[in-house]
Amino acid sequence: MNKRLKFILISGLLSLGLLTTQFIDISWRYWAILTLTPLTFGFCVWGLVEDLKGVEWLTLFILPIYYTVSVALFYFLLPEKIITRIFILSLFGIGMYALLLTQNIFSIAAIRTIQLLRAAHAVAFLLTLVTTFFLFDTLLSFRLSPWFNALLAWVIAFPLVLAGLWNITLANKIDQETWGYSLVLAWIFSQLAFWISFWPLSVAGASLFLVTAMYVGLGIFQHHFSGRLFQKTISEYAWVGVVVLIITFLTAGWG
Repeated sequence: MNKRLKFILISGLLSLGLLTTQFIDISWRYWAILTLTPLTFGFCVWGLVEDLKGVEWLTLFILPIYYTVSVALFYFLLPEKIITRIFILSLFGIGMYALLLTQNIFSIAAIRTIQLLRAAHAVAFLLTLVTTFFLFDTLLSFRLSPWFNALLAWVIAFPLVLAGLWNITLANKIDQETWGYSLVLAWIFSQLAFWISFWPLSVAGASLFLVTAMYVGLGIFQHHFSGRLFQKTISEYAWVGVVVLIITFLTAGWG
């Protein structure tokens, strides 16, 4: 069985698994989602095992696992409309297939040059933002204390940033610079999640603010790691961050 057929089959099976969680009693749904985590890992290993080596056993599976969990958790928050759920289910299946293709490109590009690498970076970056939004939206919907939001935001951000930075270098091991930048960015996100918890914002508004922070922070550091970080690039990302911050402040229900 060739890889593309494997990726289609994996995407279909995980989509069915996601759909199955909706027919389980609500008290068991989180356990069902937890079960999807090792299933996602196992299926992805089966699809990518031919080229796996070294640190790729960690870095290549972070985003697929987080993506699956994020969509499964966000699925709970959707209105009870069949068309909405079918749309998200279809989006998940397409996204997972694209993600598997992307991770396969990263695995191959680590040992030889491949033309599709830039496209793979773009897809991985987009799906990282989608995953981040779903996870932060779910986290903030629980209305936890700011301290818990900060802690869980770090848990969400650190692996995603680590995988996002490694995708640029594709090194045989994760060096100290990658670890360091990942820890710093994750700490920044945790602080933003802490302070945004005090703002009178809707869950979606606060989530979009945090996703924008991921877009700016991860985007800038990815350009740094690729050697393409220029003053113009920093200015563009900074303007996006400032504009979103102003909009977030103005749309908050302060009075």
